[in-house]
Amino acid sequence: MHKLIISSLILLSIFGYGQQNTAIDKTLDAWHKAAADANFDAYFELMTDDAIFIGTDPTENWSYNDFKAFSKPYFDKGKAWSFSTLQRNIFVKDNATIAWFDELLDTQMGICRGSGVLLKTPKGWKIKHYVLSIAIPNENVKEITSLKKKFDTDLMSTLRSGKN
Repeated sequence: MHKLIISSLILLSIFGYGQQNTAIDKTLDAWHKAAADANFDAYFELMTDDAIFIGTDPTENWSYNDFKAFSKPYFDKGKAWSFSTLQRNIFVKDNATIAWFDELLDTQMGICRGSGVLLKTPKGWKIKHYVLSIAIPNENVKEITSLKKKFDTDLMSTLRSGKN
């Protein structure tokens, strides 16, 4: 059994999957650290120019430039947000230029889930698409659904009427 594990690890390192995952881990960790340090330039340099950031609020579907404008005041105050990774899974496409991931995060909102897509660029891995969601235990869904019912009803009505 040990020989099989060692052989698998050798094959993974030969094909670069371990190195790719390490580079992706470093990119995501640096991105979260840049936010915690309120380093605006470092944070946005780790995203592609056409990146999308989807926040926890249903109205938060930000283009790169809109997200920069929204975020700037937080970074300027010296306090953006602080997320630390609890768990992360990384998947790399065969040609190793596209990767996707999911992660559980320790945040000021409790446990959140982040997921996204990274693109390998000449400057390294960059975040192209990121989705942040608040993780709600199944046993709390009914009470959360009740808390947000009016907001959801109003937003659904607006979206269905085409007035978004």
